Amino acid sequence: MSSPSTPEQPWPVRTVARKIAEWVDRLGAVWVEGQLAQVVARPGTGTAFLTLRDPAADVSLQLTAPVALIREGGPAVAEGNRVVVHGKPSFFLGRGTLSLRVTEIRAVGIGELLARIERLRRLLAAEGLFDAARKRRLPFLPAGIGLVTGRASAAEHDVVTNAQSRWPAVRFRIEHVAVQGALAVPQIVDALGVLDRDPSIDVIVLARGGGSVEDLLPFSDETLCRAVADCRTPVVSAIGHEPDTPLVDHVADLRCSTPTEAGRRIVPDVREETARITDLRGRAHRALAGWVDRELRLLQALRARPVLADPLQRLSRHHDEIERMTAAARAAVLRGLDRRDHDLEHVRARLATLGPAATLARGYAIVQRIDGEERHVLRSVGEVAEGDQVRIRVADGAVAARVERMDA
Repeated sequence: MSSPSTPEQPWPVRTVARKIAEWVDRLGAVWVEGQLAQVVARPGTGTAFLTLRDPAADVSLQLTAPVALIREGGPAVAEGNRVVVHGKPSFFLGRGTLSLRVTEIRAVGIGELLARIERLRRLLAAEGLFDAARKRRLPFLPAGIGLVTGRASAAEHDVVTNAQSRWPAVRFRIEHVAVQGALAVPQIVDALGVLDRDPSIDVIVLARGGGSVEDLLPFSDETLCRAVADCRTPVVSAIGHEPDTPLVDHVADLRCSTPTEAGRRIVPDVREETARITDLRGRAHRALAGWVDRELRLLQALRARPVLADPLQRLSRHHDEIERMTAAARAAVLRGLDRRDHDLEHVRARLATLGPAATLARGYAIVQRIDGEERHVLRSVGEVAEGDQVRIRVADGAVAARVERMDA
């Protein structure tokens, strides 16, 4: 049937299934790597059914293989193992399913896994995901702590118990995930996203107990490492024991060797902080008391100075000096006045001696000719004539007279 399908002439299911099967059969064989998520080999059947999962994504592929091939693989063909299979895509007409018909299964060895981890380590380091500059400091006392770990695991107990013993009021939000196997990486990435979006979470802890290299492979997965690097919330890695160092340890903001150490690092010790506060309060009290003592001694020293011990003393000295200077000034003024009074008396005596009154007192007289209202002092006999009225002034008064004779 080569004519195209139409609503009036549709193809039957068998035709569509056959065409798909023919197209799939033209595909060649391929090598595929993944993690075995399921292996079903029932007794009495010749075909085993397997599920091969991509460790870095939520993608799986159905495999079919002869039961003998599964038995030959032994422990290597078990759920959770990394394998490389060789097979050819096949479409089963009866159920309309696509699967990979496997003809060879190889377990991925530890050496190959370690080599791949080392290559990924160099790649992430070159991109700067391991740089110390991009690592964030943990808050001193987080309001909420997100914990990503296995359900009822020893790692969960160690983190929670140690954190609560140091700070009893600590609050956890725990996300239980698979910590190994095919589902580990997608579940851990989803849990990281949930906690990173929670505004009440200040720190996220990835915790898992020890295990083999295969058990810890999810924590060296590229997808998980990039998810940790993209978190806005600081991430603490506590995977395995001291020798275990998966790649997520290098990407996380803080690496703890064990979950127990993580419980001690994410919160402060309430006893230590109480002792530190008590010590700081004591130091502050001693510092304040010392400062007060120094200031008191300074005040006492200032008060002991003469100017403050007796502030009126200096004023008294100045007052006495002013009184002394005032008395001296008054005495100087009085002496000056006495001298001036003596000089005045001396000048007055001289003036009295030289004045006309003194001359009159010695017996002299002043003769004045009366000419009407005017009076003229006589200095010569020629200035008067007989019969003129004159006035004669003596020391204690004056007398009137008339000229009767003039003697030359």
